[in-house]
Amino acid sequence: MRERFEVAGRTVLITGAARGIGAAVAERLHARGANVALVGLEPERLEAGAARLGERAAWFEADVTDTDSVERAVQGTLERFGAIDVAIANAGVAFVGGLASAPREQVERTLAVNLLGVWRTDRAVIEHIAARRGYLLNIASLAALVHAPLMGAYATSKAGVEALTNVLRVETAPSGARVGCAYFGFIDTDLVRASFAQPSAALMRGGAPEWTHRPAPLALAVDAIERGIQRRAARVWAPRWVGPLLTLRGLLQPLSERRALADRPRLAEGIALAHPDRGAGAGQDPLLGVAAAAIGEDERGATGAATGASPGAGAGAG
Repeated sequence: MRERFEVAGRTVLITGAARGIGAAVAERLHARGANVALVGLEPERLEAGAARLGERAAWFEADVTDTDSVERAVQGTLERFGAIDVAIANAGVAFVGGLASAPREQVERTLAVNLLGVWRTDRAVIEHIAARRGYLLNIASLAALVHAPLMGAYATSKAGVEALTNVLRVETAPSGARVGCAYFGFIDTDLVRASFAQPSAALMRGGAPEWTHRPAPLALAVDAIERGIQRRAARVWAPRWVGPLLTLRGLLQPLSERRALADRPRLAEGIALAHPDRGAGAGQDPLLGVAAAAIGEDERGATGAATGASPGAGAGAG
């Protein structure tokens, strides 16, 4: 039986740590005795989170679309704690829109954060994790397996995260370190709540079984990540039903497409609702996507003044 990889006394770097999955994982792992480096876009929230956790926590403002920014956060973590044993590439952003009609900058931002941001994070930490025979976890999504209408850029980015994780796992294996990929369904976060509030997304969900889009408690994702670190697992997932879908993945996309095409009027109306001409871009922050709409105006104004962007999932939360 493989020995458990305990985080007590080790250092964990987490991107997207200002809120959502990232913040909750930082709190859990800190409680287990880890040093935690909170990395993200929202300095007030990061600072408050680190202060709440105590002296074994540090925070670094960084945008994962900026290589120098990520590398500064990694170097700062090394200077503060002396090593990086575990990294969780969690930063993510989402926009709702059709691939043929969504603003180009939204599609490009999604790929820049969700895919290239993970790659930049991996590049910055992997040598340090390899030196410690540690663990790197990239946060993908069930969207890596099922590519739904109006989420094309998001699905593309998450499928890319899965592919780069699979390759990096093999390339890293000789060092003794391990690399994992997390597949999450809808988890109860700002990003998911705000995505569900989009009229086009709400319409498209109407044709799917209710259990597939019921947001799962945040704790399920945190539990899965904690177990994944302990096992240095190649794959982790939540909710539980995502596991069998990984096995059945060859059937999922054809079934998903058949379901979408079975109600062509609903599909057409959903695509129309997501078109910028119908005002679909309102509330979708250019940097942080739909999650910005889930944040109160007071908080958005305070963070925007400090960072030049309104807060949300963005490059700072998953």
